Amino acid sequence: MDTKHPPGSNSAIALPSDLTLPLEVRVHGRGGQGGVTCAKLIAALFTRMGCFVQTFGDYGSERSGAPVQAYTRVDRDPIRNANKVYRPDHLLVLDEGLLRPAIFDGVAPGALLLLNSHLPMEHFAGRFDRYRYGVVDATTIAREQGIGSAAVVIINTTILGAYAKALGLPLSALEKAFAKLGVAGDLVAARQAFEQVRFADALTPAAAMPPVAALVAPPVASTLEHNKDFPATVLTGTWSNQTPSYDTHAAPCNAACPAGNDVVGFIQALKKDGVAAAAEILLATQPLPSVCGRVCPAPCMRHCNRAALDGAVNIRSLERWIGDHTAVVPVRAQVARPLAVAVVGGGPAGLSAAWQLARAGHVVTIYDSAPALGGVLRNGIPAFRLPQEALARDLERITALGVKVRCNARIGKAELAALAQDHDAVVVAVGFGVPVALGINGEHLANVEQGLDFLDRVKRAPVALKGNVVVIGGGNTAIDCARSALRCGASSVTIAYRRAKKDMPAICEEIHDAEKEGVKIMPFRTPVAFEAEQVVIAEVEAGAPDASGRRRPVVTGRTSALAAECVLLALGQKSDLDLLPDGWQVRGGRAFDGNRPLTVYFAGDCASGEGTVTHAIGSGRKAADAVMGVVPAPKTNGLPVAPGQIRFDHFEITRPHADRQSAVKALTGNFTEVNAGLKDASEANRCFSCGHCTQCDTCIISCPDGVIYREVGGYRIDPQYCKGCGMCVAECPRGVMSMQEKTV
Repeated sequence: MDTKHPPGSNSAIALPSDLTLPLEVRVHGRGGQGGVTCAKLIAALFTRMGCFVQTFGDYGSERSGAPVQAYTRVDRDPIRNANKVYRPDHLLVLDEGLLRPAIFDGVAPGALLLLNSHLPMEHFAGRFDRYRYGVVDATTIAREQGIGSAAVVIINTTILGAYAKALGLPLSALEKAFAKLGVAGDLVAARQAFEQVRFADALTPAAAMPPVAALVAPPVASTLEHNKDFPATVLTGTWSNQTPSYDTHAAPCNAACPAGNDVVGFIQALKKDGVAAAAEILLATQPLPSVCGRVCPAPCMRHCNRAALDGAVNIRSLERWIGDHTAVVPVRAQVARPLAVAVVGGGPAGLSAAWQLARAGHVVTIYDSAPALGGVLRNGIPAFRLPQEALARDLERITALGVKVRCNARIGKAELAALAQDHDAVVVAVGFGVPVALGINGEHLANVEQGLDFLDRVKRAPVALKGNVVVIGGGNTAIDCARSALRCGASSVTIAYRRAKKDMPAICEEIHDAEKEGVKIMPFRTPVAFEAEQVVIAEVEAGAPDASGRRRPVVTGRTSALAAECVLLALGQKSDLDLLPDGWQVRGGRAFDGNRPLTVYFAGDCASGEGTVTHAIGSGRKAADAVMGVVPAPKTNGLPVAPGQIRFDHFEITRPHADRQSAVKALTGNFTEVNAGLKDASEANRCFSCGHCTQCDTCIISCPDGVIYREVGGYRIDPQYCKGCGMCVAECPRGVMSMQEKTV
């Protein structure tokens, strides 16, 4: 647009007295923001002041979001200059993401800078003191007025209100210019910008300003000679408001593991580098992979993102594979002053604490009241789930680190006080205490037995049962009792549980195996009395939800008798720290004598009451960290990667590799392990590696401009040419990449 009106013609607005002509204006924006129209509106405004004007756009690339420059010249005489504007007197920046050094090329001290930004004026203090600058949040104003779309807000008319204020013109000066271009409806937004724009209080004296680099503009050339732009190289990185970044995010399996295992880490290591590399990672957080690979309830698998595609990764069995096939024994670290630590209790929590302390180079002694280490692992889990040799393999790895063991050592009040006196620290991991009692008639009859006592008897010597056995409870102990009772000769076994079958806390696969072996499950039933060779069972209804979110069982008056030559109670246990010396208290997992903290820490079920081997292992590691003064690392990078962040179309449908099951023809007397585990470790190939980069090169392939490059350990994105289109982020299969706002 090149308008040549003689001075004074159609003049309805007086030219500001402090405005020097000729005037050159440069507008920087992005495609879709209306930068070229902004320059035209400025030209239209000055034509009403009787000036000659020239205006045109410089698109560079015709796409939404790409940088756009537009120019307006104003003079009292006809304009003959065909060049772009290289030395603007006024600089309008419609997008703060474009604030790069190149934007200010040729801008002399004292020039007017008008910036669209949501940031307050104070944010720019000291940055633009060489200019007379103002800031207005034109984007928010235009969005509130509905100018443009939700994706692309058009701000040209809005910022013109702020520009009129900068020129010292009344807002009415814009009315005819807006009407001429058909945007009269935008005057409301322009008025808000006129009122809200803020200008810097003072301009830094010229003497205090650093010199401006000299800019030599090319001579005006004929049209045929224009074959090179200025500058020669288009750094398209200035197009973007955002930039992609690579970050490691929490995988849902890692976040769900109570032991704190790096699930993604050990599976990927197993896949790429073999079982020894995987064992190094797994053993860093827990010493019992052969055990946990058999008895863990596997919350990691319940949270696995692959479940939404074709089935969760069989993480538990991969852990078992590593534990059963590795000979790795970590080396003790060397410390200047090893701590002497006593661990009371040789169950999973105590073993975990001892393992971590010994690996760190400290001197550890485990005291256990039983004849051998293992606790519930040895005495409470049947051999058909956890064979003796699997437990022995994990225990040997712990003792190989130099951990000393004192069995048949019952620790009471006096002994605990002495241990605390003689050691640098003590970790108490004695598990649960007394069993939960029902408090009903007949509970002490000879044929009513605690489930854990029964399982312990079965582990020590053959036990013979006959007739009908009723098990009360719904956890793993109840399932173990029921399946063991069948192997001890019971003709029928029934589990009575007070809630629905789906609410049973036992491992789902164990419930399925029990039913396959012939165990009957009777939900919504609870005993109200025990009699000779029968149980009086009451029906239960689901009431209001309790604190756990499960519906509270309400016992009804409807009862029936259930034949039972033997009743096994598997109702759980209560914490009972009767070994605490008088005056000691436990607060936050640590012992206190009055208000004096002691170097005695608690781990496992006696501290948390979680009730699973995996929770106990995690608790033992945390207690060891407390002894060593290790501060837990803060959790970062927000929530775990969700299924919606995984590109399922990048992965082939591959069903999980199922565990091999041994065919059991006769149960009586047969305690051979039922689950034979995986045939090989190929299940590791199914892991998505959620939130962890595998260097799959998808980002390189999907980048439309080819500005992503491989480098050692990952990738490099060339910031000079990345336009911030986000294609790499959209195509990342694992949720590793994200777009970050550029700071100005």
